[in-house]
Amino acid sequence: MKRKDLLGIKDLTKEEIEEVLTTAEGFSDVLKRDIKKVPTLRGKTVVNLFFEPSTRTRTSFEVAAKRLSTDVINFSVSTSSVVKGESLIDTALTIQALGADFVVVRHSSSGVPHLLANHLDASVVNAGDGTNEHPTQALLDAFTIKRHKGGFDGLKVAIVGDILHSRVARSNLRCLVKLGAEVRLVGPPTLVPEQFAEEGGLIYYDMDEALRGVDVVMMLRIQRERQDGGFFPSVG
Repeated sequence: MKRKDLLGIKDLTKEEIEEVLTTAEGFSDVLKRDIKKVPTLRGKTVVNLFFEPSTRTRTSFEVAAKRLSTDVINFSVSTSSVVKGESLIDTALTIQALGADFVVVRHSSSGVPHLLANHLDASVVNAGDGTNEHPTQALLDAFTIKRHKGGFDGLKVAIVGDILHSRVARSNLRCLVKLGAEVRLVGPPTLVPEQFAEEGGLIYYDMDEALRGVDVVMMLRIQRERQDGGFFPSVG
């Protein structure tokens, strides 16, 4: 894949997604070795620039980078000059000046990875931006589905829960539709707006109907940190 940055599934072609999945399959064999490391990115530096709390994503990026033989720097926002008012761009440029080759960024505002990509020579990887996208999670989910189901043509996938506020849902919808799957989006009307049909999703408000005949079910948590109103209809 000849791209400088990985900013969203929306930017990728079906062929590029399939290339990533095929490459990942080859690297998965590394995990079976006694020494779980390859020299692919030896001499490179990866900076994890996380402006939101994260356990699984940040740790996964750190482990993956180390297994590719990179040097890894985990940037702590709470102890950086950001708390003194340093701008996002200045922070990123400082990190690049220190020799970063890859910047993995997570931020509460949609579009931040795209902003950084326009200002940095280093490659930018989106680890989640606001409610926009979480492309690496979608690629991992697609990899898992392919391993268990063999392929995507004719596959029926239901994504259930807080679709409106979920960057994972957006990326998964785009990824799975491009790969040939049927994607059903399930939840109350307040959390599954009709606009998702424009990206190929099938909208369902009845759980029993939505899950009938599906091959894969993805359950999403309620994104309380991104909600500023009442999104659950009364049962009274």
